[in-house]
Amino acid sequence: MLVAVIVGCEVAFWVVLLAGLIARYPLRRPRLGAALLIAVPVVDLVLLAATMIDLRRGATATFAHGLAAAYLGFSVAFGHSMVRWADQRFAHRFAGGPPPSRAPRYGMARARNEWREWGKGMIGWAVACAVLLAGIAVVGDSERTAELWAWTGRLSVVMAGWLVFWPVAYTVFPKRAPRDA
Repeated sequence: MLVAVIVGCEVAFWVVLLAGLIARYPLRRPRLGAALLIAVPVVDLVLLAATMIDLRRGATATFAHGLAAAYLGFSVAFGHSMVRWADQRFAHRFAGGPPPSRAPRYGMARARNEWREWGKGMIGWAVACAVLLAGIAVVGDSERTAELWAWTGRLSVVMAGWLVFWPVAYTVFPKRAPRDA
């Protein structure tokens, strides 16, 4: 059941985002668009509530509960940049805005970008771990929350891998722009 709520929240995130951008640009209703874009985080609150209610009612934590916490954390950390990414493209396409900016591809500018994105990932990790720990505290039974503890480890391994293979790698071995022939 919780997996369906997670999928529904992901779909709702994109539907509300798209509705806000359509209202803002093609329909030229900026106030309505802004209201819809402000409502995007409400989707996260629905998922948080569903997860905590399920645990509070006596459910044993499953993979889905951990996935919900990870989704929430990374949605909080990356949600604003995803909205900005989509907004730039809609503004360019429907309102004559400038072409969307691109992330740097080479040199230390790329390394700085990788560190910034990893920093956002760490914010997502911190939020997800806080939600996982809150779930553990709400349940208060270590046998029923073993999966939540496992998720803290999984997320930590992912963040360590991300650190090594992107920010550190691009700092130590910066990608160089190709030479023109």
